[in-house]
Amino acid sequence: MKYIFIRENRGSFPVSLLCQTLGVGKSGFYTWLNRPVSPRILENRRLLMEIKVVHKKSRKTYGSPRVHADLNETGHACSKHRVARLMRENGIVSKHKKMFNVRTNSNHSYPIAENLLQRQFDVSEPGQCWVSDITYIPTREGWLYLAVTLDLFHRKVIGWAMDRWIGKRLVIDALNMALKNGCLKSGLIHHSDRGVQYTSNEFQSLLKANRIQCSMSRKGDCWDNAVAESFFHTLKVELIHGNFYNNRQEAKTAIFDYIEIFYNRQRRHSYLGYLSPVDYEKKKVA
Repeated sequence: MKYIFIRENRGSFPVSLLCQTLGVGKSGFYTWLNRPVSPRILENRRLLMEIKVVHKKSRKTYGSPRVHADLNETGHACSKHRVARLMRENGIVSKHKKMFNVRTNSNHSYPIAENLLQRQFDVSEPGQCWVSDITYIPTREGWLYLAVTLDLFHRKVIGWAMDRWIGKRLVIDALNMALKNGCLKSGLIHHSDRGVQYTSNEFQSLLKANRIQCSMSRKGDCWDNAVAESFFHTLKVELIHGNFYNNRQEAKTAIFDYIEIFYNRQRRHSYLGYLSPVDYEKKKVA
């Protein structure tokens, strides 16, 4: 450890002074410095370079499990522990942030649907259950509201909409996109919280017109819609936190890129065996 300290600080202090201060011989330091580099160290250096490439490609969002999955897929055989150690020793970390989310207004007189989902988030095929929720993104121009619809099978965002207003049009637009992009099976369940946007007559009519069963969470229980909540947590951690947008259009562009380019097609999902939603869908549905 003393030799490493000397090597890293010899540009700022004379080697002789560092050696004298740390009680080591100058010749001993140079012998250590010029020793042949072991194959293991060279291999670690090469692996570290690959780790940095993967981490950068992930927009600095991947921790060691996802980095390891990416490396293995591209032919770099190594253990999870080795990847985790190299990342830890070199300060390569994923983004972390406490979860935060908007709460929709559930104080209304509209009918509330039964909770048909009952936290059964594992489904056997696409088009069995969709989940939806709303969140907000701050900009210097004001709030931007985002509604998404995900298919529980492959966790892909199949519908989304953004607006400056948190009204029924927001969730209707997200559902209409899901109807175009998603798979509809007989008995399809649409699950959301009990916000006024989802209980509105217009939204309920759209569900009924497509023979979709409506399911709603219990009041104030975010765990009933955990998959949608988890997506927003990921979005906030990996995209929103650390960035502040000048206007809503700037935020819309960033969110579009995150959902359609990165999250759906590139980002490895732990629930999906570290495949992206699109790759998982291709593998399971093909």
